[in-house]
Amino acid sequence: MELTRKTIAKVIVAAFLLNLVVMGAGAWFAYQEAPPIPEEVVGPDGETIATGETVQDGKAAFQQYGLMNHGSILGNGAYYGEDYTAETLDLKTEHMREYYAQEEYGAGYDSLSSSERAAVDQTVRDDLDGAHDGSDTVQYSAAEAYAHEQVRETYVERYHEGDRDRGVPVGMIESTEEAEDFADFALWTAWFSHTDRPDGGNSYTNEWPYSPAAGNDATGAAMTWSVIAMVLLVAAAGAGILLYKSVKLPEPSAEGIAVPEPGDVSIFPSQRAALRFIPIAAGLFVAQVLLGGLLAHFYIERAGFFGIEELFGIHILQVLPFSIAKTWHIDLGILWIASTWLGAGLFLPPLLTGHEPRNQARYVNVLLGALVTVVVGGMGGIWLGANGYFDGQLWWLLGNEGLEYLEVGKVWQGGLLVGFVLWAILAIRGLKPLLDREPVYGLAHMILYAGGSITLLFVAGFMFTPSTNMAVTEFWRWWVVHMWVEGAFEFFIVAIIGLTLVSMNLLSRRSAEKAVMLQALLVMGTGVIGVSHHYWWIGMPDYWVPIGSIFSTLELLPLIFILYEAIGQYRAMTESGGFPYTLPFMFIVASGVWNFVGAGVLGFFINLPLINYYEHGTYLTVGHAHAAMFGAFGFLALGMVAYMLQLSIDPERWDGSWLRASFWCWNVGLALMVFVSVLPVGFLQLEVAFTEGYAAARSLAFYEGPLVQTLFWARLPGDSLLILGTVIYFADLIRKRFVLRRSADDPSVDDMAVAEGVLNDDD
Repeated sequence: MELTRKTIAKVIVAAFLLNLVVMGAGAWFAYQEAPPIPEEVVGPDGETIATGETVQDGKAAFQQYGLMNHGSILGNGAYYGEDYTAETLDLKTEHMREYYAQEEYGAGYDSLSSSERAAVDQTVRDDLDGAHDGSDTVQYSAAEAYAHEQVRETYVERYHEGDRDRGVPVGMIESTEEAEDFADFALWTAWFSHTDRPDGGNSYTNEWPYSPAAGNDATGAAMTWSVIAMVLLVAAAGAGILLYKSVKLPEPSAEGIAVPEPGDVSIFPSQRAALRFIPIAAGLFVAQVLLGGLLAHFYIERAGFFGIEELFGIHILQVLPFSIAKTWHIDLGILWIASTWLGAGLFLPPLLTGHEPRNQARYVNVLLGALVTVVVGGMGGIWLGANGYFDGQLWWLLGNEGLEYLEVGKVWQGGLLVGFVLWAILAIRGLKPLLDREPVYGLAHMILYAGGSITLLFVAGFMFTPSTNMAVTEFWRWWVVHMWVEGAFEFFIVAIIGLTLVSMNLLSRRSAEKAVMLQALLVMGTGVIGVSHHYWWIGMPDYWVPIGSIFSTLELLPLIFILYEAIGQYRAMTESGGFPYTLPFMFIVASGVWNFVGAGVLGFFINLPLINYYEHGTYLTVGHAHAAMFGAFGFLALGMVAYMLQLSIDPERWDGSWLRASFWCWNVGLALMVFVSVLPVGFLQLEVAFTEGYAAARSLAFYEGPLVQTLFWARLPGDSLLILGTVIYFADLIRKRFVLRRSADDPSVDDMAVAEGVLNDDD
């Protein structure tokens, strides 16, 4: 079956319009259907217990003090601490039981007979099992009012006064009043998790979290659509293989062609400037993996690190608590990968065009300087904001906005946005000879569309402030996070790989364009609306369950193509013994395999609605995230580094042995971490969530269980290999900086081994 590039382009436009309509309508409904923030919460005698203002102030405290990277809200955030929604619901039911036990029987709940406890349990469920009447006031029973005050006291003791056993530093929340407000905010999310919508039979969170004591259990839709998704998986997998075999897509091949040797390619000044992104990104990478080791150890020793407190008097819990370390760990991971991609996106154009725009190197250096400024300012602002050094609104503008993956202050986010725009301008300048000659669906255009989509989706992060309803905030946050990972980043992956294969002469430009466009169609056609599986339990309507089930399952389709692409690339790498770019290809192939394992296999499993209902916010998600983020996107970035360096060093001085050692350290380390430690902990959590309730699966008691602690220790070999590989990589970059070739003084198209052929490869 032959598909022309023009036909695929038309289908991509249709898919884009469908995405726009569905997600645009979803945004409108998000505001209409979000759980209401009551003007006040009153007790049985009309006394005010909480207000909408205290709930809003509590959300601000939750963000400012980095609590989303200590625990989670509505299942989203860090898994070190409790989930605040599930825990406050659990504490609420526990205190309500005690209240009714004393009222009805004059004794503690635990001392009651089984029949008496059953009667109290039913009374509590009846109290909580009601629909919202649509008014601006929430009416508490006496038991609920009592429970609310008890939870407040608990949160003040824990998050203001500190709790070393839980890894909570003293003064994590600066004042008692802010800690009480945070409790009000968490209890509000607990309230709408057990309160039914006015016009429906399910709660605002579709009965999440699982809590038998509160009457929350999985809905019928979760089971039905899980079964449908499994059937669709088989059909989609078969369809994906059939489509791949039916559509005539070219595979890279080194047979019978002249692959340009590294020594045949001159280095332009802008490319030397782009290489400077690599050591900066590598430094961020080293810091990230070291923080990752610290975070893993915090699960074993919550207030120390191998005795340094006793030896040196350093209170690491106060200096670098889990929440700050986790924030830096996540952001540094995004930044080093993005920095490497930015550098690669500016290094490759001269290979294809032989074109060096005037002052391009100077502008590349400006972009690098802006990136360093944003990184230093953003990372410093996070610590300063979380520790109360910014007054007024500056805490979220310059400090710590406190939302997972979007932690840096809005000003620094604006700086990143400007950086993306500047990168696009520089890429347009570099690719201009191709842009002028090719159609709008050409390969150079696809690179710009991929980069532009990353920029466009980042704008969604500016659609909310600390005063925005939490459910609406999460709606927009996932626009950035998920659509980056499952949409724009996947699009960029296939585009950058296509560009790389063309630069190696393994594919013609027209052939690469067709392959990239088809895969981009599958990625954008499934990954964008696929964000809806994140909306199931955060306070969005239940119609997202079928939508999310269908599109999350279909996300497997492009990953099958990417896996096949990796197999084709491996064949190209091995079919010729003299192929000079084996090392970069090893990273690209590993990226495709890990993408299929992390995003495909693990992603599909945890996104079945019924599984996700119980596992949401557990270590199964940790395994999926690490395999997909580092395995897919990190390895691609590192493969591009290997390719850029090999072209930039004289062949007789090139030594890839250290990079090869890092490659195996990373792969073996990631496999050990994911399959020996992280996933087994996740499956244990899933079992506890299913048998005892979600709050129990996220409790300190679960993490301190002997088997779980053993599995945490089992992570040490994998983490050590990841750190070792990164240190070797960083050391290798230092030594390679001294053997880089000088850039050409007066570069032209003749200095590029592939540029003339690429420019002549027109319809």
